[in-house]
Amino acid sequence: MALTLYHVQWCPDCAVVRDRLDELNLSYEDVVVPDFRPMRTQVFEVSGQYYVPVLKDGDTVLTETHDILAHLDTQYDKARP
Repeated sequence: MALTLYHVQWCPDCAVVRDRLDELNLSYEDVVVPDFRPMRTQVFEVSGQYYVPVLKDGDTVLTETHDILAHLDTQYDKARP
């Protein structure tokens, strides 16, 4: 399944998600969106809102950092039982 992360470089929550993706050694499309929320048309088209981070995993779209991390752990963390 293809992963796409929509984010901005300076966002602490985005950094947490990027770090988790890296820890899990997952490949993902890295989409850096504009700082100005109303200009984040790609994010809105995918999620219906302008906040980041947003992770798209196939048909699944996650918009909350804790939901993204839980999804990554559930779907991709092979060390978890």
